[in-house]
Amino acid sequence: MKAVITVVGHDCKGIIATVSAKCAELGANIEEISQSVLKEYFAMIMVVNISDLSVPFTDMVDTMRTLGEANNLDIRAMHEDIFNSMHRI
Repeated sequence: MKAVITVVGHDCKGIIATVSAKCAELGANIEEISQSVLKEYFAMIMVVNISDLSVPFTDMVDTMRTLGEANNLDIRAMHEDIFNSMHRI
């Protein structure tokens, strides 16, 4: 199973490290990552494997949102099935 994590906010040092460390702590393995900085804005999308999560997926979603709030970022985690359904034409 996979999930898509998006991160948006003002650019600062350590965003990728912070989000990656939390993924590892929760048992999510990063499979793909893309990030860019547009002027002072940071945007990242990650595809993570959630087969070995140490917590329920809903707890991961809440943990990532809380991590974002603590770092002035918008972090959202969405199950791959929902992401695919939302973006299917």
